[in-house]
Amino acid sequence: MEKNLPACPVETTLMLISDRWKVLIIRDLLEGTKRFGELKKSVGNVSQKVLTANLRSMEDSGLLTRKVYPEVPPRVEYTLTETGYSLKPILDAMVAWGTEYKQKNG
Repeated sequence: MEKNLPACPVETTLMLISDRWKVLIIRDLLEGTKRFGELKKSVGNVSQKVLTANLRSMEDSGLLTRKVYPEVPPRVEYTLTETGYSLKPILDAMVAWGTEYKQKNG
């Protein structure tokens, strides 16, 4: 990962997870290791190309690991790293805030 990180910690966090798909990928991987197809189904209406690009970016950032099994067809699994899992309190706060917002405005 490129080490030219912003001076502001909030900007650094946003740089790593600002994409909508990345947050949803983290949400789903907090439950445990998932295969590409499982992520594609659970994340929602995302193209294979966009999902692949986000997964690669997250791997480069150290948020998840990718394990390829030498099988036919190839099996690829994604797992959060300790760094990726450390985002759990942020997602928990987003769940709490979103739930409250929906109750007040839904």
